Amino acid sequence: MYRKTTLYGLTYEFHSLKEIMAKANESRSGDDLAGISAENMKERMAAKLVLADILLSDIRNTPLLDPDTDDVSQLIENNVNEEVYQLVKNWTVADLREYILSDEHTGKDLLTLGSGLTSEMIAAVAKIMSNLDLVQAASKIKIITHCQTKIGQQGVLASRAQPNHPSDHLKGMTASLYEALSFGIGDAVIGINPVIDTTENISALLHETKKVIDQFQIPTQNCVLSHVTSQMRAIEKGAPADLIFQSLAGTQAGNESFGISLSMLEEATTMINEIGTATGPNRWYFESGQGSELSSDAHFDIDQVTLEARCYGLARKFNPFIVNTVVGFIGPEYLYDSKQVIRAGLEDHFMGKMHGLPMGVDVCYTNHMNADQNDMDTLSTLLGTAGVNFVIGVPMADDCMLNYQSLSYHDIATLRSVLRLEPAPAFKGWLERLGLMENGRLTKLAGDPTFFLQNV
Repeated sequence: MYRKTTLYGLTYEFHSLKEIMAKANESRSGDDLAGISAENMKERMAAKLVLADILLSDIRNTPLLDPDTDDVSQLIENNVNEEVYQLVKNWTVADLREYILSDEHTGKDLLTLGSGLTSEMIAAVAKIMSNLDLVQAASKIKIITHCQTKIGQQGVLASRAQPNHPSDHLKGMTASLYEALSFGIGDAVIGINPVIDTTENISALLHETKKVIDQFQIPTQNCVLSHVTSQMRAIEKGAPADLIFQSLAGTQAGNESFGISLSMLEEATTMINEIGTATGPNRWYFESGQGSELSSDAHFDIDQVTLEARCYGLARKFNPFIVNTVVGFIGPEYLYDSKQVIRAGLEDHFMGKMHGLPMGVDVCYTNHMNADQNDMDTLSTLLGTAGVNFVIGVPMADDCMLNYQSLSYHDIATLRSVLRLEPAPAFKGWLERLGLMENGRLTKLAGDPTFFLQNV
């Protein structure tokens, strides 16, 4: 694909769709590291202008990664709704943007449209959208999923409680969990990142979280975020898991670096459906994040926004309960500063929603990144406005096990208050029965983890 355009008296030539897609990205340190980014702002704008005029059919007919050699490409291709695609294949990327942003088209319309698009088409339109465009478009799309409980309803901001502990100490983890619950956090999932990835340890964490859920009759679900095979061994031995988890990459080689394959995900799906402890149909939890493919040398000179969209093309095959991008976790090599993190968080949320996914974001950064907690407040407020399905909370916004910064439990409570959002309906009812919430707002009893010690 050879395209060129003239901008301010200079002619810019692009020799492949892969080059156009990469150079049309907003500034990304990961693309710089890969040597595929635009040289300057003028070249970036030229690439955006060229990309805006490309037909959706051209994108589909010019695969960035051959489906014959990459199973993610093949899966994305096979999952296109052909009836919808035939209606839009002669649209340009600019036409797609106009349709998405038009007030005439609802979230239901966008979900139908998304079913006929490849992940690369969705990535392409994200590249020519402003931050406000991304917020407006995503805010239209509501996706309700059901594991033990339902999340994603209008006016709901759900949350994952992440009470990690640096030694997986069960009492330490539970103490942190009590703090989360006291702030009304945990309706999306109680999810633990384990230090020790053994069957016994994963089983212990699953049993402990399920014990707390049963003891206080909490309408939520549990999960331990270890490698999928480790969870499968624990579940086979009777560990009570509502959800099964795995990180995803946007290429077959990237997934192989994670030690997973499509057949393995299929096997895990069968297991969690047959012997998992949930009652609803959505039993997967997936995570991703821009840059993971580059870190494993599995990016094939494809830009990190497009690769992230391909993660979502893979995820939607499995009808997950929740998906989130750990947006700033990998570090400044991939997202250099707060401006890049904020943009990436909005892109990922929009692209996930356009894939029909129940999209959440871990609003986070590492301490060696040029960002701070005020930047996370900004991103979380934008995401709340954009209708994010859930965000993640850790004690005092500082994960003492993973050593990165996220949102605190009380940050999420504040977001709900400011944006007039509430926990998932069943969880809200539970909080009100305990006296921790009244009329959708936390009471004076909230925020005290000893509440649960007193009510054991």
